[in-house]
Amino acid sequence: MVINPHKLGVHKLLKNIPLNALFDAPAKARLRKAVNIADLRLCAKQRAHKMVFDYLDAGADDEISLRRGKDAYSELEMHFHILSGLKPPLDLSTKIFGQDVKLPFFGCPTAGNRMFHWEGETAAAKAAKHHGTLYGLSSLATTGITEIGKLTDGPKVFQLYVWKDRELVKDVLAKAKEGGFHAMALTVDFTWYGNRERDIRNDFSIPPKYSMNQVIEAIRKPAWTYDFLSHEPYSYACINKDVPADSLAAFVNSQISPEFDWKDAEWLLGEWNMPSAVKGVCRPDDAIKAVETGFTTMWVSNHGARQLETSPATIDVLPSIREAVGPDVEIILDGGVQRGTDICKAIALGADSVGVGKPYLYGLAAGGTDGVIKAYDILKTELDRAMGLLGTGTVDDLKKRGPGLIKRRHSSARDYPDRYAYERGYGGGVI
Repeated sequence: MVINPHKLGVHKLLKNIPLNALFDAPAKARLRKAVNIADLRLCAKQRAHKMVFDYLDAGADDEISLRRGKDAYSELEMHFHILSGLKPPLDLSTKIFGQDVKLPFFGCPTAGNRMFHWEGETAAAKAAKHHGTLYGLSSLATTGITEIGKLTDGPKVFQLYVWKDRELVKDVLAKAKEGGFHAMALTVDFTWYGNRERDIRNDFSIPPKYSMNQVIEAIRKPAWTYDFLSHEPYSYACINKDVPADSLAAFVNSQISPEFDWKDAEWLLGEWNMPSAVKGVCRPDDAIKAVETGFTTMWVSNHGARQLETSPATIDVLPSIREAVGPDVEIILDGGVQRGTDICKAIALGADSVGVGKPYLYGLAAGGTDGVIKAYDILKTELDRAMGLLGTGTVDDLKKRGPGLIKRRHSSARDYPDRYAYERGYGGGVI
């Protein structure tokens, strides 16, 4: 048996020594000064363990898709109307999965939030409630379904992977219904674990392996380290909270069912019988098949560019998928979103709502609940401004008039940030 601080009960001792505020003071000061999502990224990088930050920040292989996902928005121009008679704040309300929300964007379901900050998924749930938007919970979450259900009675979607064990699937779906979740999203682009080379170089694992390099980095990041050492160890709370979290890659490889197909999807929909999304669509023909199978929502996604390298930028395939399924099928898009203008462009080109992953996780890693709320504040302000300047006063107006307002141009060197952009995270950052 490997001895580590949690097995020795160090967290039980440290939880009674309230040093969090002391260690977190510099992080809070940085968070207050953050102006945009790129700033939040730097705040997260300065607070979080390198292994944890790189897990959040990275893409697959050479990170080409990660860079392209962001760059694709730079190639879209916004051809605005003038004298539209609008004034701030605009009405940003809409519906997601048939539920009323105050914002047309939300935090995507993401695994293991407690590795970024001790508040974990509870911070994201509180931020969603604060802003009146959808909350998404991953089936690899480190906070349980029941706990999230108690935190917010707002609209919620439960994300599910293609597990081998059907009894496990039935169990988590039953818990999701009991917890007040309104929709289910089946992630279908995760049948193999992506090649995330930053994780390999960092010897990434949950929990840490306490190698010399990991210990040295922990000393450099005292706020994150004290959080980790003074709270209970992580577990996959939606699956079995009594089983400690192991290596994420090993766990996924043992539980994921690569052979999961459309027949299995039909079975799953029969078990759920509520609004459902297929998450990971990037082809029109797959979208049509998903509608025929019974999914109510198409979720255009490439898993944050963390799976198949050189998969297309989601904003590039969005118009073709909207054309394929028609105007009445709900479409959610995620991938590459760093600005409110990106959200505006996605809705204009066919998305009903937009999921963000890295932006709110940067906020979480930078400052817990306050950080996630700030990430939403930034995107909300930017979206409100973009829609107002574009001349669209509501989300419905943006959807109706959007295709005529967004035009693609050939890219040039002037489209992209200056030579210091990599330091700010543009294009996914560099090692």
